[in-house]
Amino acid sequence: MVQTITKQDFLDKVFNFEKSQEWDFAGELPAIIDFYADWCGPCKALAPLLDELSKEYDGKINIYKVDTEAEQELAGAFGIRSIPSLLFCPKGEKPQMAQGALPKQQFEELIKDILKVEK
Repeated sequence: MVQTITKQDFLDKVFNFEKSQEWDFAGELPAIIDFYADWCGPCKALAPLLDELSKEYDGKINIYKVDTEAEQELAGAFGIRSIPSLLFCPKGEKPQMAQGALPKQQFEELIKDILKVEK
């Protein structure tokens, strides 16, 4: 299930950027973080796909959403300039950012290549 998270959730579940400058992923499972806004058309179009992916990869990855309007400090910390922006967070490696409403096939390739997760 896709979960909307706050800055505090992000600090606890993904990365505490207030304590460390060096990336240290806190999650149990690899994650995708969708930086979005309610008024963003491409973000709305992406939401059903993220729900679908969360079911298909259930127990293998976590998918989180960050409302850039409500969590401006968090969006600023990651230099979010356009939305949707997607942060792919593998375990034990640096995260990678992708932008735009990607098609499902590209998501599946990124999940396999960056997160090292198969369906």
